[in-house]
Amino acid sequence: MLSALSIRDVVLIDRLDLSFKRGLSVLTGETGAGKSILLDALGLALGARADSGLVRSDAAQATVTATFEFQDLAPVRGVLEQVGLDADAVRDGLLLLRRVVSADGRSRAFVDDQPVSVGTLRRLGDALVEIQGQFDAHGLLDPASHRQFLDDFAKHHDLVRQVSAAFSEWIEARDAYGRAQDNADQAREQEDHLRHAVDELNHLDPKPGEAAELASTRDILANAGQVIEGMSQAQEAVSGDDGAEARVASAQRLLDRVSDRAGDRLAGALAALDRAAAELQEAESALSTLAQDIEADSTRLEEVDDRLHALRAVARKHGVEPDDLASLHGEMSGRLEAINGGGGALAELKAAMEAAEKRYVALSETLSASRGEAAARLDAEVMAELPPLRLEKARFATTLERLDQNHWSEHGIDRIAFQVTTNPGTPFGALNRIASGGELSRFLLALRVALAAANPLPTLIFDEVDAGVGGAVAAAVGERLQKLGARLQVLVVTHSPQVAAKGAAHWRIAKSGDGARMATTATALDAAERQEEIARMLSGEVITKEARAAAASLLQASAGV
Repeated sequence: MLSALSIRDVVLIDRLDLSFKRGLSVLTGETGAGKSILLDALGLALGARADSGLVRSDAAQATVTATFEFQDLAPVRGVLEQVGLDADAVRDGLLLLRRVVSADGRSRAFVDDQPVSVGTLRRLGDALVEIQGQFDAHGLLDPASHRQFLDDFAKHHDLVRQVSAAFSEWIEARDAYGRAQDNADQAREQEDHLRHAVDELNHLDPKPGEAAELASTRDILANAGQVIEGMSQAQEAVSGDDGAEARVASAQRLLDRVSDRAGDRLAGALAALDRAAAELQEAESALSTLAQDIEADSTRLEEVDDRLHALRAVARKHGVEPDDLASLHGEMSGRLEAINGGGGALAELKAAMEAAEKRYVALSETLSASRGEAAARLDAEVMAELPPLRLEKARFATTLERLDQNHWSEHGIDRIAFQVTTNPGTPFGALNRIASGGELSRFLLALRVALAAANPLPTLIFDEVDAGVGGAVAAAVGERLQKLGARLQVLVVTHSPQVAAKGAAHWRIAKSGDGARMATTATALDAAERQEEIARMLSGEVITKEARAAAASLLQASAGV
């Protein structure tokens, strides 16, 4: 819930700190005192559009900080994690949303002092607060939200998750079949080319890495004379009459003659010479064998050239590297196989797709039936709220329309809309198109009362929901706001004394100053001050004894509810 709101240099507000509790809090004051400015300021902290006109004329910047208190982070955990913020690091169950707007209109946003985008503030704000009467496109007036509201009311979340999972499985199966079908279609269109290419590659029979190996062999064969000459000289240096082998053998004989006189001191040297003699013999043998191999392969140069030329020519034709011909051969053979005998695999993919679609449709129809039952209950509850709000001729209906297949989604196969008609015989239509301003506010209040138990938002704010009504209707509005406040945190800006009397907390918004410099203030009222404020709302500028008595009566009646 919203526990505190700190405002600095916003329009007429110089410095203002408000604290809120759970339940119904009312904000009252004369017209023009600045009640709407409070909501504008809160909107900034919730990601609303910034405007340099919101910055106090003599200030460099405006700052608004909204503090939210949590017992359960579930409503915002997903948003925090999606933007890279650690939900578990929220200090003491408090989350701070801050917005700074400079005089040139630029703004910065912060969550717990970490810089974020304004979009992140807006997403968090949408998960925390709904303001009715100020942002017409939000909340219940947004048709896109009606499905979620109905599903929350129905409490069939497991079924919703099953539908979402089934939709993902169906789309995955459909895409797999589509890709296989496209590949088969393309393959059929290119069948003649494929057959010719595969026949050519079958004849060529390229091996992985063959071209690189042939190129290396060619380099050796092309320089065989120089290589053999070098190896011959190396053999002479190793095993010739005066080569390394002869010199090592001579050294071994000389040391053998004196070894018995030196004790064990020559053992290491003799062992090293033995190893050297063995290594030299191995080197001589390797050189001899390689020389024989090169001499034997010297006749293969033309054969290697021809093979390398053939590989390179076919590779150029297909636009690949010569060493990629083997994998291309396998790919083309597979595509040809898909034409010749791939019908079975395609049929399996099609069957899997159809089974996944059938499961999705079955679950979606079950969800639709559950939604229909919930819609009937919701309609009845909303209709029960309308007569006391002087909307006894109005009708409310939750409509479910089956979508065409192109619009099916993870949310099911229904389009859901809350619709109303205000007079008998007139057609139903969207809330914000059929109802007038005053009627719309009362419709939204009735709907909110019906949805209260399922409402995931911890804080609701109503801006003059009682506009244009008084007497018994205003009292009915107040009772419903009080009823909502028993479940949620509700803030209401009101001009109605009947509504104001229902509040668990009461703030008076006032404007004061010397004419040259005006400022909006907010005062938390005690019991006596509340009675005086409600008396003012009843009688106007001059507060009469009768108004005070009526205010006391309203407060007493509200306390007894």
